[in-house]
Amino acid sequence: MSRPKPPCAPWLRMTLAMLLCLAAPALWAATELTQATLKPLAEDDFDARRGAIAALAQANPEQAAPILQALQDDTLQYAPSHGMVRVEGETALDAITGKPVTVDPAELESLTLNNSLRAQVDSVASALRLNSPDRDVRARAIDTLLEQPEDAPREAVAAARKGEADSVLRDKLDILWANTVLADGNREERVEAVRILARDSNPATRQKLMPLIERDGGGAFREADPELRAAATMALDQLESQQRRAEILGNLFAGLSLGSVLLLAALGLAITYGLIGVINMAHGEFLMIGAYATWLVQAAFRDYLPAAFDWYLLAALPAAFLASAIVGFVLERLVLRHLYGRPLETLLATFGISLLLMQSVRMLFGAQNVEVANPGWMSGGMQWLPGLVIPYNRIVIVAFALVVVAIAWAVLNRTRLGLFVRATTQNRTMAACVGVRTWQVDSYAFAFGAGIAGLGGCALSQIGNVGPDLGQAYIIDSFMVVVLGGVGQLAGTIVGAFGLGILNKFIEPFYGAVLAKILVLVLIVLFIQKRPQGLFALKGRSAEA
Repeated sequence: MSRPKPPCAPWLRMTLAMLLCLAAPALWAATELTQATLKPLAEDDFDARRGAIAALAQANPEQAAPILQALQDDTLQYAPSHGMVRVEGETALDAITGKPVTVDPAELESLTLNNSLRAQVDSVASALRLNSPDRDVRARAIDTLLEQPEDAPREAVAAARKGEADSVLRDKLDILWANTVLADGNREERVEAVRILARDSNPATRQKLMPLIERDGGGAFREADPELRAAATMALDQLESQQRRAEILGNLFAGLSLGSVLLLAALGLAITYGLIGVINMAHGEFLMIGAYATWLVQAAFRDYLPAAFDWYLLAALPAAFLASAIVGFVLERLVLRHLYGRPLETLLATFGISLLLMQSVRMLFGAQNVEVANPGWMSGGMQWLPGLVIPYNRIVIVAFALVVVAIAWAVLNRTRLGLFVRATTQNRTMAACVGVRTWQVDSYAFAFGAGIAGLGGCALSQIGNVGPDLGQAYIIDSFMVVVLGGVGQLAGTIVGAFGLGILNKFIEPFYGAVLAKILVLVLIVLFIQKRPQGLFALKGRSAEA
């Protein structure tokens, strides 16, 4: 049986009550605002004005919040006969109590705050919101304070850091707190701050840590504490390693993104050039047609279906495919079918058609670029590593390119048209002898390849502006992809596109975009000299001929 707790002695209760009564005035004095505290805001002394704003950070939040809001809204004014007042319409309220006061409007003086003081006001106002029950409010307050962490009130940040339950916000508060104590905290706080900042992705963090390991003119370390120097050295090494990983992964994804664009541009060319043998210099214009079709669908949704605008891209895909496929079908029927077997004439004719299509688009839509907006679900990006943000539109394009490849493979290997295309590619004469209408197969295959290029144009419209010269930027790279991968080989087109994209992005940081393209071209020429058939050799009698 547990023993009952003895009642608290009356003298002990009385002593505690007296201590609280004695301490209460002192505690209230530390947080109470007066007109004398706010008066420096109307003076010219910059340091005094900063001190007055800093005093708001230590004040009762119920008193300080309206004053800070008035400073942000430029409604806090000074009346010499009364002090600071908040002006709301025709009414003047005492800045501290919020009670209406009578002042002559002619004596009101507006406060002028420069950018530095406004930033301090924003920081103090955000600090008061760190204890808000609303997570979004706290998140916005932390992000505001991280813009200029030096102005963040240390005590408020430390208190919020201890009480924050959300792990994401707590990590941000750790970094914010580390910035506030790095310069003038005690030894233990500074060491902990350095270790925390080792995982901060802000590029300015390196500049804050560098002074801790620098030497003066005499060769001595500026920072005397060896433990702090060691922690700073480890933190800088960790930040550098983290930056290298982010750069490598960033270049890798940029290469995959470029490769997916090249794949979409070259996939249709692999069919028209690789399977039919047509050197089509107008292939880039099929990309342009698909991009303009996407722009027209976007304009139609914006005018007639604004509520469904985020889904216009789903309607633009078939529109881009059909527009390019129809143009390709007409081009093959009217021009190219008369030039089969004459590669030089085909090259010259398609080059002229390319110029004709570009000029036609200039006449219809103008020479200026047009903008195609991303749907809401493709806007923004995701952070994979500190300092590495992957845009959603690029992720979608990579996935879309793989889906288009899968569809093209299924059409060529699992449909009757694909069977006829493969038969015509391997032995046109024998295919014609068994009843295949090879001329019709050529038309359908060319239209299919042009339609795939239109899908590529739809994808390109999501990562840049659309203009009459859009296709010219990709035609040469598309031919390089097809030749490198192997004429008529979809697998070679995939490997060639992603290989060239990744190689380009890893060379560009060292030599620039122009020299990178030149080096890639030289490497392809050297490779073709050793292996003329490309990465994947074409099989069949046509390859043996």
